[in-house]
Amino acid sequence: MYKHFFKRFLDFWISLTALVCISPILLIVATWLHFANKGAGAFFFQERPGKDGKIFKVIKFKTMTDERDAEGSLLPDEQRLTKVGKFVRSTSIDELPQLFNVFKGDMSLIGPRPLLVQYLSLYSPEQARRHEVRPGISGWAQCHGRNAISWTEKFKLDVWYVDHVSLWIDLKIIFITIKKVFIREGISEEGHATMEPFNGHN
Repeated sequence: MYKHFFKRFLDFWISLTALVCISPILLIVATWLHFANKGAGAFFFQERPGKDGKIFKVIKFKTMTDERDAEGSLLPDEQRLTKVGKFVRSTSIDELPQLFNVFKGDMSLIGPRPLLVQYLSLYSPEQARRHEVRPGISGWAQCHGRNAISWTEKFKLDVWYVDHVSLWIDLKIIFITIKKVFIREGISEEGHATMEPFNGHN
C-alpha cells in the first residue's frame, strides 16, 4: 500500500510544502549562481530515465561554468566547478530544485538517483531493476557512500532498495541523508569532481 499509493501522496504534499517554504532560498541561490557561473545560468536541465525507463528532464542548480579550451571542448569538471558551486554541491543545495520534479511526479523524495540516459543500454538485467521505482533526490546508495563508492556497489544498493521499499526505510534514509549533508561525506570520488562515468556492468 505504501509503495503504490502513500509514497506518492507524501511526495506530492511534502514537495509542495517545501517549495513554498524555501522559495526565498531558491531565489537567493539562483541569483548567486547566475553571477558565479559567468553567464552560464543558474539551472541545469538534463534528460534522465525515470520509472520504467521513461525519460524526463531533471532540474538542478548549475554548479559549473561552460568554459571551454582552445578547441571548443568543455574543460574538465574539476576546472569548471566554481567555489560557489563547490559549496552548493557539498551542502547538497544543488539538489533542491528537484523538488519540482517530485511535485510533478517524475521523481520521488527517496529512490535510486536518476543517472544518464546513455547508461540504459549498459545495465545488466539486475542493475536495470533500479528503474522499477521512481528515482529519488536521495536514496539508499547515497546513505552508503554516494559518489565515493563503486558503480557495482551503488547498483547493488539501488536494487536492495527496490526490494525493500517501506515508510521505515524512507524515514531512515532521510535521517541519514540529513546527517551526511552536515558532515559533507561522499560528495565525490577520489581524484574527481563527481564520479567517473559508468562504462558497463561487471
